Amino acid sequence: MRELLNHYIDGQWVPSEGGRRYEVINPATEEACAAITLGSDADVNKAVAAAKRAFGSYSRTTLAERTALLGRIIEEYKKRIPDFARVIAEEMGAPISFAGTAQTGAGLGYMLGTLEAAEDFEWEEPIKGANARIVYEPVGVVVAITPWNWPLNQICAKVAPCILAGNAVILKPSEECPSNAAIFAEVLDAAGVPPGVFNLVQGDGPGVGVALTKHVDVDMVSFTGSTRAGIQIAKNAADTVKRVHQELGGKSPNLVLEGADFAATLPGTLQGVIANTGQSCIAPTRILVPIARKAEAEAFVRDYFAAVKVGSPSDEGSHIGPLVNKAQWTKVQGLIEKSIEEGASLLQGGPGLPESVNRGYYIRPTVFADVTPDMTIFHEETFGPVATITTYDTLDEGIELANRTSYGLSATVTGDPAAAKDIVGQLRAGLVAVNQWGGVKGGSFGGYKQSGNGREGGRHGLKDFMEVKTIVNA
Repeated sequence: MRELLNHYIDGQWVPSEGGRRYEVINPATEEACAAITLGSDADVNKAVAAAKRAFGSYSRTTLAERTALLGRIIEEYKKRIPDFARVIAEEMGAPISFAGTAQTGAGLGYMLGTLEAAEDFEWEEPIKGANARIVYEPVGVVVAITPWNWPLNQICAKVAPCILAGNAVILKPSEECPSNAAIFAEVLDAAGVPPGVFNLVQGDGPGVGVALTKHVDVDMVSFTGSTRAGIQIAKNAADTVKRVHQELGGKSPNLVLEGADFAATLPGTLQGVIANTGQSCIAPTRILVPIARKAEAEAFVRDYFAAVKVGSPSDEGSHIGPLVNKAQWTKVQGLIEKSIEEGASLLQGGPGLPESVNRGYYIRPTVFADVTPDMTIFHEETFGPVATITTYDTLDEGIELANRTSYGLSATVTGDPAAAKDIVGQLRAGLVAVNQWGGVKGGSFGGYKQSGNGREGGRHGLKDFMEVKTIVNA
């Protein structure tokens, strides 16, 4: 069992001052695979003080210096991809093939995208008709609180722009999947990040998370996670009026158009419900289909999910693994059972473990039809390989159903891209994809409504980690 009991603070691995041991459970075996120390207020204070000291000098480095540093980080990161993949597979259940490609690749993509965004970024903008200019400057001490489901994706989406903008950062990863963050700290150390510019404090939300978000010397909090936790973080930060940057929950629709060629277009959007065992905030789980094609859609989606294989994260292949922990498994099982109670038609899967396993937090890939907007699963984020099918009569009704959610992180449209052009602007979401479920390198990522209030990736993601200053007559 891995023991990662120290925090990385001010360029050194240091023991906790008063923290407590926490064991990480492998969701495939239900046995402990790693141990960390959940940090204390003293650990937080030490990390914040180190970041504050480092910011004074690091914020005055040149863009060329910071660009070179991020380039070295990228090269060191590539060397550790097999290590990243192994611990992600063990701790959150992503199959090793997926962990070594999609999971690690997502983090790499964010870092490369940040470098590209900096090339065209206007760090100074003249003000027309005045002897004045707008300049972009680093925010200061930034806290990055990241989730377990796409751990490196979110770490890199926050740390890369922080490094490039000239901030000092304190990372608090999820305690459910912490080892990749420790390896990431080793990457930054090997790349020569100055002491205090990057700090890692392991911990949970009620402990380290609260201490960081309330700390008077923290200038900004960037959080990815549930809407419930995001609301509490905003409240924690309010007393010190620090900037709060959030990417929260989602309940994404998949609006299937009348003339869609199911075989050619539906797999590209259905994959978003299956990938990562459905543990993606942008998973397009609400499939909206024209009522005239109800039977055809039900058969296609049922057969697609029936073909999905479930297996061990340690095995190579295109199968899916378990959910991250028992709490998530219990939640998804409860939603499946409640959907049956509320009258949804079970087409595939259902409650209980898949037949191929007898332990672990595995879910049977599940499809429900006849799901109506008054059912719980239509509105509540599932975070598992579970899809629902709802019918619509007219396209206007389909668009209204797509938008009938408190979330607005993403949406997908399945069908003719030419027809979709008239629809994408009507969908209230920060990301809209046609015949696929993800974004692109260089794009911005973030939500409308209760899905958050910030952007990550590309030019907009870089800008969100900087302050804007007007300079007159100088």
